[in-house]
Amino acid sequence: MADDIVLLSGWPSMFGMRVRVALAEKGLKYEYREEDLRNKSPLLLNMNPVHKKIPVLIHNGKPISESMVIVEYIDGVWNHKSPLLPTDPYQRAQARFWADYVDMKLYDIGKKIIWSTKEEDPETGKKEFIECLKLLERELGDNPYFGGENFGFVDVSLVTFSCWFHTYESYGNFSIETECPKLIAWTKRCLEKDSVSSSLADPHKIHDYASGVRKRLGIE
Repeated sequence: MADDIVLLSGWPSMFGMRVRVALAEKGLKYEYREEDLRNKSPLLLNMNPVHKKIPVLIHNGKPISESMVIVEYIDGVWNHKSPLLPTDPYQRAQARFWADYVDMKLYDIGKKIIWSTKEEDPETGKKEFIECLKLLERELGDNPYFGGENFGFVDVSLVTFSCWFHTYESYGNFSIETECPKLIAWTKRCLEKDSVSSSLADPHKIHDYASGVRKRLGIE
């Protein structure tokens, strides 16, 4: 019996893109359903009644929520191809640590740059954002990927932010490539993978989306 896989997400969501990358890495076919977060579907509310957020993966009728939880689930269920988490317990713990760091730090700091009001100083957010990226760049070191020689769990967690880099740079007035050249080289390396390039949104469309939200919020 074939697996019934449905992904509830929104096209600009870097969290939903993580799931798309993981599914593509495993070569899995699935149904994609776009969610309007201003008018959430009954299916989303039923499948994620606690947080009522995207993404949600529905596998044979059973929902899994939270992007990196979903990625780990995908890696565990379809473990025959393209492993994302290492088998060594210590390395697995380290991968989970850095993926959690991306979740706990990067998104919230990035919001200070993009969604800051005219009264707020985006410089603070910009400084914190660059420091966060520099720390991740040091962790990457001279390796091709955060998983060493192979694309893995931390790469999935971070690479989907790259299609938002243009928007961060535009509103923060800085260059990530100038500040973190190795990280941008890593991004370009990841984008050579079909699983990544086919799953990430266009950076200019992301910028247009962010601009529209800013206008709606009255901060542009």
